[in-house]
Amino acid sequence: MPNYEQVSAGLKVSNQGSTIALRLPEKVMTLEHMGAMFPHRLSFVRLLLRRVKRENWQFSRPVWRMNADGYGVAVYSFKGPKRTYSLVAFSNELAPEHRTDRVIATAWDASFTLYDGLPSEDDIARLAANVPLQEAGRISESELSLSRANKSLRLFDHVVDRLAAGLQPDYEIVSSVGYLFRTTAVYGSGKMGAADFEKTGTYPGLAGPFQAEMLVVYLIREFSLDLVEHVATMRAPKKAVVLTDYIRRQFGVGNSTGLGMAPFLVNHPAILNQWMLVRETALARVRDLPIAGQKDQLMAYASTFRQRVSQWQTDDVAQTHRNQLLCDDMDKLSAFLHTLEFANFTRWNEVYEWSERHLSIDGQEGLISLLIEMNGPAVDDLEGLYDVNELNSFFINGLWRIGDVVAALDSDYAWAFDFNFDDPNEMARFWYVSEEKLEPRLGERWHEQGSERELPLGVARAICELRDALSHFDMDSKLAEFLLLHPEHRHTCRRLQLHHTRPYSEICDNILSAKMRPIDLLRFKLACFGALRFDPRSDRWLRISLYQNAPFARELQKSNDTWMFPIAATVDSTQ
Repeated sequence: MPNYEQVSAGLKVSNQGSTIALRLPEKVMTLEHMGAMFPHRLSFVRLLLRRVKRENWQFSRPVWRMNADGYGVAVYSFKGPKRTYSLVAFSNELAPEHRTDRVIATAWDASFTLYDGLPSEDDIARLAANVPLQEAGRISESELSLSRANKSLRLFDHVVDRLAAGLQPDYEIVSSVGYLFRTTAVYGSGKMGAADFEKTGTYPGLAGPFQAEMLVVYLIREFSLDLVEHVATMRAPKKAVVLTDYIRRQFGVGNSTGLGMAPFLVNHPAILNQWMLVRETALARVRDLPIAGQKDQLMAYASTFRQRVSQWQTDDVAQTHRNQLLCDDMDKLSAFLHTLEFANFTRWNEVYEWSERHLSIDGQEGLISLLIEMNGPAVDDLEGLYDVNELNSFFINGLWRIGDVVAALDSDYAWAFDFNFDDPNEMARFWYVSEEKLEPRLGERWHEQGSERELPLGVARAICELRDALSHFDMDSKLAEFLLLHPEHRHTCRRLQLHHTRPYSEICDNILSAKMRPIDLLRFKLACFGALRFDPRSDRWLRISLYQNAPFARELQKSNDTWMFPIAATVDSTQ
């Protein structure tokens, strides 16, 4: 039976001979650390754009049937070496009283699907009758995703007004919002009849985590900017101008994300392990590298990152404070790079260790993203580590001795036994699926009904219950004998055996606690996607932005791969 030391040693060998050990799971897999993560060059949006550029995908807009107000249908196509994918977009008028980011909405400014191939007129007609309905409609296996979005109406109208007047939009207003459309769902993997991930994961160009969904969002960005320029041109055909390239790149795609995303991380431990393993392996490699004259590059990235963070707007008091601390941390980092102490450093590991002593957790995690960003050649091959076969984790080895199971629990899950589940505060929450929308929700156990329908997401509690049950069993017996008598623990035993060889597969925290903030789970997953501009709207949902500063399809081949942290530049917004 493999143990944690053997697993760690194996990971170290795969780390190109680095002498830096991976950070311990109980350090980085807490909600505090996961909720402080930032995207990096191995985040999913970066993987997609590198592939599209590497394979020289050909972009086109074969259909554009929009009226003067910007309502109608459009099709955007990306043709790769072996397959073509098309975003089919529907834009319609939305009454102000129907504009909401809540999942209970029944109407949106725009709706989308990603079509496998180039849709015919019959396909477009079929999709027009279903896609705008979202959950009330149905799509087919020819479609890979279903999504919808609302306008950031204030910014959309501002941009239209300025362009129609022959002016560029105000840069400060653009940077304060950062997107024209905000998605409220990007469904895939079989939902509403779409092709299942078992199929789409094998499609050329879509291998890797959430690549179809990231492609949808990228093309929605193209659509949003074409739409705002179209409306402005229709309003003032002789006077209107288009966006300058620099201003254009300041627009990403917003997203409103709620509780529906959170349970994914618990329900897919093998995937969670690979996501964190990629990042932690990249960090270990980079920490072992010589500084070798990269000081100026890190200073430029830190300055740009600070500028971006200072532009993020939120009404959340705690997030505002964290953003200010992060800006202060980037100032500290920049000042430190001019000191004699830094001049005596030879490896990035010394800078990382300095950050642990002097920066907040947000500052430490931000520095990690910058260090990984600067060292692409040393880490980009780790993309292959995202591949995982979840089916392999469903087998339970019933031949384990009970004594070995107990030993694995005590070593691999030592963190779980720090929680006292007799304390009502540690059992304050429960997760369930709403009857109305079939979406995960969070209930207050002592104040709301429904805990009898609780989802099995309280891993720490389940581990403690398993450990207690095993204490009454013969240590020389086999696990199979125990599970025949106690099948209710099969789920936990499966997780235990998976975790024993995948150390980052568990969230080392109690997600039933009254202190748990669901947005920490959401932020971690969104950072893996490649999101920035974290704007909590409560402790249960937040807004973010994707693809801000990214090159557009028509310029990908001439672009570089540093767009997430572009060097700061000044802009004359009156141009």
